[in-house]
Formats: sequence, structure tokens, C-alpha cells
Amino acid sequence: MPVYKKVNKNFFKKWTPEMAYVLGFFAADGYLTFNKRGAYYWCIQITDKALLEKIKRAVQATHKISLRPKRQNESQLYRLQIGSKTMFYDLQKLGFTPWKTKNLVLPHVPRKYLPHFVRGYFDGDGNVWIGLIHKNRKKNTLALLTAFTSCSRSFLINLHARLKKVGLCGGSLVFYRTFCRLQYSIEDSLHLALFMYQSIPHGLYLNRKKAIFDKFKRMRA
Repeated sequence: MPVYKKVNKNFFKKWTPEMAYVLGFFAADGYLTFNKRGAYYWCIQITDKALLEKIKRAVQATHKISLRPKRQNESQLYRLQIGSKTMFYDLQKLGFTPWKTKNLVLPHVPRKYLPHFVRGYFDGDGNVWIGLIHKNRKKNTLALLTAFTSCSRSFLINLHARLKKVGLCGGSLVFYRTFCRLQYSIEDSLHLALFMYQSIPHGLYLNRKKAIFDKFKRMRA
């Protein structure tokens, strides 16, 4: 007998912490696609299989996580592809399109769920770094820097504005030829960590990124 794949097709219809996180991650590392036979898919493709398993459980999917062909000098990619016209259209209603790379928009995320959305996007297209600055001075300074990256200027401009409303007073936008970056220094980075990790349902976060924030706090204590 055939094995029918299941998923919570109403997942993107109602805001929940899990939905907000997956939506944020999808904004960073997901895409919509369809074919001439009338099949509609939403997909997430990343290098961290453990996190993709958590996302799969969050959407209550029974779909198989597949391996993507590995190119030279590239990390192994894992893909979760879910066929659902309902979910496809729900993501479109939230502002996503099959050609979202440069046209990505920030959805109208309710304030209650913004930490989860931001954490999802940060896990996909965010970076955190610890290091020493002012090395030419007598006393080095331990620094913590965070950044969000996107090919969509409007997405990061609007994200910057939303984060200002929750207390991240600084931050700078840097525009390059093909992408842009929203950067935060020490105090705003600590505030961002407190904001993103205040509540984590079902372990939906990338361990290695949270560990860097935790390491900085220990080093600074």
C-alpha cells in the first residue's frame, strides 16, 4: 500500500511561536515552487539536518528529508520539500513569492511572535561573532557582533525599524552591490539575544549560534 505523506496544512494560517519561527527561517532559507502539472511546493534547504528535523516535527510532516547533490567545496545540503497548495497560498498571503530573493518583504508579525520570527530568520541568515578589537592598544576589548544578511534592502530596513521598537537602539545598515547587512555591536547584540531566546518552544533554535552568545556572557562575567 502507498504511504501517504501528511502535514498540518493549516500551519501558516494562525500565528503561534512555532509558526513564527518556521516562517522566519523560511524567509531566510526557503522558497516556493510549482510545476506545469499543477503541483505546488514550499521547501527549506539547509546544512543542519538536526534543525530541519525539528522544523519537520513543528509542521507535523511525515515527508522525507532528502540529500541534495553535493558540489565541489560545498557543505552537504538537506531539503524538506512539502507539496501543498493550501500552504503555498498561505505563504503568498503572508507576502512571499516564488521569486523572493530580492523581493523579500517583512510580514506583519504580531509583537507577541516577533522574537520567534527574528530567531528563525537569524538562524537562517544571521551571524554572531566574538573577538578582540583595538588590538593596537594596551588593552584589547572583547567584542560581540551580530548581523542579518539579505538581498532585499526593504526587508532589512523594515526589520531594523521593528527591532528599534523593542529596544535595539543602534544598528547600522550596510549596502553592497548584491546584498545588504544589518549589523549590531555589543550591547544591542546582548539585547537581541535576550529578545530572541526568552522563550524557545520545542527547541526551535540553532544550537551553535545560541552557544556563542552564552560563551560571550561567560567570558564577560
